[in-house]
Amino acid sequence: MNSPSPELSAMIDAAQAAGHGLLRRFSQLSELTIRTKSGPADLVSVADEEAEQTARTILARARPDYGFLGEEGGIVGGSDPSYSWIVDPLDGTTNFLFSCPLWGVNVALARDGEVVAGVTYIPVMEEMFVAEKGRGAWLNGRRIHVSRRATLGESVLSCGMPFAGKPDHPVFAREVALLSADISGLRRTGACAVDMAYVACGRWDAYWERALNAWDMAPGVILVQEAGGTISNVRGDALDLHGQNVCVSNGRIHAALVDRLNQALNGE
Repeated sequence: MNSPSPELSAMIDAAQAAGHGLLRRFSQLSELTIRTKSGPADLVSVADEEAEQTARTILARARPDYGFLGEEGGIVGGSDPSYSWIVDPLDGTTNFLFSCPLWGVNVALARDGEVVAGVTYIPVMEEMFVAEKGRGAWLNGRRIHVSRRATLGESVLSCGMPFAGKPDHPVFAREVALLSADISGLRRTGACAVDMAYVACGRWDAYWERALNAWDMAPGVILVQEAGGTISNVRGDALDLHGQNVCVSNGRIHAALVDRLNQALNGE
């Protein structure tokens, strides 16, 4: 991507610095103390907290008047109410703590509630996904686009499967029952950051999940948009970044996917 904005440059720097710190911790997992947050399957460690502080410091240096929303530190208002950074320092914490390489750093910038720039960095794979409104989506400097597959039958989908402490287990079971016999594959990576980036670059054709937070999905929203895809909530309505669910696709299969998700939600 040629000449990113100063804001996007700061986001890339923040994601890289946080990611490099996480890689060091990833090689020292036996030394980490693991804690739980909202439930036994909701894990956190000092690695998450260090990464968020690293990202926040770099972003604050670039634009000290912007607000900040982070998974570990919560929301902090800024003197400019129009802009806020949104950061998930370690998306896929369970993967990270179980030595699985599918985890990433999410950094987004929202203006008046709309995501205008996003970065997802997957350190183990050395993949940096970036997007800025009106300027396309990119992976390691190469322009990316969503897939062109046009039917559910030829598509590979990804999803977030509810684990212990999450709601909607019966809905998810109905979703899988309605979809699995008519698609080419169904994946679950355990990291929203990875899944949304994979839709943006055409590796997956669609992804949906319930019970999410803004920091999980914010960079992926603009990555998919700028790669030519479609975003909505799971009902097919306009996405609310704080609405706790998302559905993204290459656009061509979106209506068919949302129709199945609505059938599952309604118990059909």
